[in-house]
Amino acid sequence: MAALILIASGPFGQIGNSGLFSGSAFAQMRAPLRFIRDAETESIIRSLAKPLFAAAGLDPSSVRILLVDDEKLNAFVAGGQNIFLHTGLIIESNSPEALLGVIAHETGHIQGGHLVRSRDAIDQAKTISTISAILGAAAAIGTRRTDVGSAIILGGQSASARSFLMFSRTQESAADQAALRLMSSVNLSAEGLADFLGKLEDQELVSPRFQDPYLRTHPLSRERIETIRNHVATSPHTGKMLGDTVQRDFQRIVGKLYGYIKPFKQVMRQYPESDTTIAARYARTIAYYRKSDLKPALEAINALIHDSPRNAYFYEMKGQMLFEFSRAREALPAYARAFELAPDQALLALELARVELELDDPALLESSIEHFRASLALEPESAFAWRQLGIAYGRNGQMAMSALALSEEALRQGRYPDAQRLAKRAQKKFKRGSREYIRADDVIAIAKIKTESKTGANK
Repeated sequence: MAALILIASGPFGQIGNSGLFSGSAFAQMRAPLRFIRDAETESIIRSLAKPLFAAAGLDPSSVRILLVDDEKLNAFVAGGQNIFLHTGLIIESNSPEALLGVIAHETGHIQGGHLVRSRDAIDQAKTISTISAILGAAAAIGTRRTDVGSAIILGGQSASARSFLMFSRTQESAADQAALRLMSSVNLSAEGLADFLGKLEDQELVSPRFQDPYLRTHPLSRERIETIRNHVATSPHTGKMLGDTVQRDFQRIVGKLYGYIKPFKQVMRQYPESDTTIAARYARTIAYYRKSDLKPALEAINALIHDSPRNAYFYEMKGQMLFEFSRAREALPAYARAFELAPDQALLALELARVELELDDPALLESSIEHFRASLALEPESAFAWRQLGIAYGRNGQMAMSALALSEEALRQGRYPDAQRLAKRAQKKFKRGSREYIRADDVIAIAKIKTESKTGANK
C-alpha cells in the first residue's frame, strides 16, 4: 500500500484508501502503520498504566500511548517517551494484567535509556525521519479533513524500522528486570507477562517471515522466560488480579476493538447473541454500525446507554453513528452528553465542537469555539483542532482570532512562512501587550527559528 493519510470519524470511523500523501518524508515508505485515536481505549489503558509510569519515576502525563491498527502482536517505544501498542496485542493479551506486563517491559526500555544507547542502530537503519514522521503525524492527528477520533495511515519502511527498534538480548533482560520491579512495586502479578512471552516461545523455530513482529524486535531467550517464571513462582503478588471494574473496562475495549477491526461474521462468531456481557453487546453494536445497518446498531447502543447511563463513550458512539449517517442535528445531544460526562477528554470536546460547527448554525458558533478551545487546552498540538477553531472564529466574524488560530495550525504542520504571515496579520489587529499579541509574537519567533534551522540543515 502506498503512503496514505486517512481521516475517519468518531471513535474509530471507517478505514479505506483516501489518496497519496505528498510529503517527501513519506516518499520511499512502504508497509504502512495505521494509527487509531479513541478516547475510551486511550483513557482506560492510560489509567491502567499510570501507576507503572509513576513507579518508574516518569511523569505519567509525559508518556504517550499510541494505538497502531495492526492485528499482529507487537509493542515498541520510539522517539522518546512514546509507547506504541498494536491492536492485535491488546486483543490477544486476554487480561489487563498481561497488557500491563508488556507496558511495564516497554517502560523498562524508557527507564533504562535503551533508545539513547541504540544510537548506532539508529544511524545504521536511517530511521530518524521515519520516526519523526510517525510522531509528527500522530501529534497532528487529522490535519486534512479529519472527522474526529481520527485514524492516520502512513508508511514505514518495515525493515529499517525493525532495525531501529530492535534491542539486544541484554537490553531485553534489563527491561524484563525493570518490569518485574515495577509490577512488584504496584502489587501487580507478573503472570500476565509470563503468559504473553509463553505465547511467543514456540515461534522461535518459525521462519522470521511468519513470526509476530514482537519476537523480531524483542529477542527472546530461554533464560528470559525462566527468569520471569521463577519470579512468578516466588512473588507474593502471584495470583492477585485487578478488580472487577478494571476487568470489565478492559474487556469492553477489547470488544470495541474487535467489533471495529474484524469482519462482521467473525465478530458475531466471537460474540454471539447468547453472550449478554457488556463487551459482547458493544462489539455487536459496532459491527452492525460498520455494516451500515443503523437500525439494530442504534437499538443496541440505546440499550447499552439505558443500562449504563453514565458511560460517556456509549453516548459518543451513538453520536458517531448518527453523524456518519448525516443526522448531525440528532447527534448533537449525544455528543454533548458524552462531553458533559467526561470533560477531561480532548477528543470528546473536539467531536462536540466539530458537530456544532458542521451544523452551520450561528447560534452554536460561540459554543463551538468554547469546545475547540477546551480540546486544545488538553491537546494543544492538534493541527486539525487549530484549523477548525480558525474556521469557527472566521464564521463568527473574529478575523484576527481566526488568523492567529490558523497560524498555530501552520506552525504545527511545519508551514513556517504561512505561520509567520498569518501571525503578523493577526497581530496588527491586537492591542500591543495583550495576550493574543504576545502569542502572535511567539508564533512569529518560533517559525523564524524553525525556518532558519531548516535552512541551515539543508545547506
